[in-house]
Amino acid sequence: MLKKFNKFVFKDFSFYCQSKKFNRLLSRAITTSNVSQSAQHDYVVKSPLPPLNYPKVSIDQYIWADYEKWINKVAIVDGITDRSITYGELRDKCRALAIRLRTSFNLQRNDTIALCLPNSIEFPIVALGGSEAELTVTTINPIYTSEEISRQLISSNAKLLFGDVSMSSIFKHAISKAKRNIKIVYVTNSPSESIPADGIRLSELIETRGLDLMSLPETERDIDAVSFLPYSSGTTGLNKGVMLSHWNIVTNSLALRSAELQLAADTTPDNQDVIPCVLPFFHAYGLVVTLLAKLAQGCKLVTVPRFHPETFLSAMEKYPGTALHLAPPMIIFFNNYEKIRPKHTRSIRYVVSGAAPLGSSDIEKFLKISPQTQYIQAYGLTEASPVTHMSAKSSTNYASIGDPIHDTECKVVDINDPEFRGLGPNQTGEVLIRGPQIMLGYHNNETATKDTVTSDGWLRTGDIGYHDEQGNFYITDRLKELIKVKGFQVAPAELEEILRMHPDIADAAVIGVPNPATGELPRAFVVAKKGSKISEKSVQEYVAQRVSDYKKLAGGVEFVDTIPKNTTGKILRRELKSRYV
Repeated sequence: MLKKFNKFVFKDFSFYCQSKKFNRLLSRAITTSNVSQSAQHDYVVKSPLPPLNYPKVSIDQYIWADYEKWINKVAIVDGITDRSITYGELRDKCRALAIRLRTSFNLQRNDTIALCLPNSIEFPIVALGGSEAELTVTTINPIYTSEEISRQLISSNAKLLFGDVSMSSIFKHAISKAKRNIKIVYVTNSPSESIPADGIRLSELIETRGLDLMSLPETERDIDAVSFLPYSSGTTGLNKGVMLSHWNIVTNSLALRSAELQLAADTTPDNQDVIPCVLPFFHAYGLVVTLLAKLAQGCKLVTVPRFHPETFLSAMEKYPGTALHLAPPMIIFFNNYEKIRPKHTRSIRYVVSGAAPLGSSDIEKFLKISPQTQYIQAYGLTEASPVTHMSAKSSTNYASIGDPIHDTECKVVDINDPEFRGLGPNQTGEVLIRGPQIMLGYHNNETATKDTVTSDGWLRTGDIGYHDEQGNFYITDRLKELIKVKGFQVAPAELEEILRMHPDIADAAVIGVPNPATGELPRAFVVAKKGSKISEKSVQEYVAQRVSDYKKLAGGVEFVDTIPKNTTGKILRRELKSRYV
């Protein structure tokens, strides 16, 4: 084991320091008052939570800092196959991979490796092994086509690709299209499973027998180096690589571990929280919140490769979770799936939902199914590593995303104000965020970076919202998704919540469609519940009774089998618009 190594790195782990970059961006201290107004009438809401001190360490160093306390506990168990790995085994395999990445491949510090795997035991081995080898890890959606994988390999300039052997033909086609010489490391179900002749087995790279685990030379780690390169959701355009540093992710993970925000306890000999991991690890939400942050606490992670109702419920029954992180579509699934029973949620203390807006009515429906559970509304985005806001554990204000988390400040600005001055309470505009978790920028895209991060470090979220007098924030819609009707702005999320409150509607999405007289009109795509007999006219009348004239569904109603969404639950409106056209 690596006790000697970890004691060397963390012999003074109690020493904490702030990143120079963060101090540069946060020029004024966080005060006890969380709403401030400058002489230039710039309203800024600062976190009401106390500032934290952060260790100057890399992600892998942070995660392994305390692992000896739970070295024999199960770190990850496959919720379907029941295969598992302890923290001690995981630590050694990550170290073995880091050594071989540094010695067996022609890789330089800060080179990029690509990781294209579903949620699995192997995912953190590659992610943390790459981090320890001082490489950048770009995560790829394992359901991508060869064309999509090829684009990300080119954009990220990946030197090595890790993926499941079942995707070998897709990988080869992607590399061929990219016109790159990229070796592939394959994950297999067993040592006897065949791989392409020019492939490499991951199992051989993580073998610890005969390997000196102390042979990796120590170097001074750069906490501002790019650690992970996930790609933004692309709901408004082509994907962009988001450069997240070690500092970004460590600070965000530690904030979520604080007494005020912690939803899972650090593991002790007598207690280990269980975290079902259904959110994809390739996305920042699943990567940081459910994988990295929880490994640092010694939790038992239960992986589910993809969200399928039967397998997910089976895993929940076999391994009762204590905290559950979900995307909004999964909450809606719980509300509508007839096979949900109390046994599936009986042990869940907290449910956290983020990544996309969710209406209060949907939350209240869920809490009727799982009344012992405390619902936590969170907010964030890939560019913020990812969490920026969380509601208090005791909050029942489900409309609010809560306050800014530790060392984070936020303001709402008029979308037409080039000075980005903060508006006062209850005034709607674009939400801007600043803090230690804000990305370094977009990879090889200076123009997009300048359009998204202001010169003084404010991240433009592209979300529309407001804050109240107490500093609670509310997200009402996406800036680029607002529907313009005769100059009036219509928020699709408002109409979608109204539609989902209809007893015969399971899900809904709203887009703006062109109209020569009004500019745009709202059009709804509706998933009807089984056995319902609703019509376009009845849906239009239902909405018309609840909204102003310009918000009515004058663009029509179309019934569909499913609403297209990405893996984090964001509605893919461009697909609906292309279907309409």
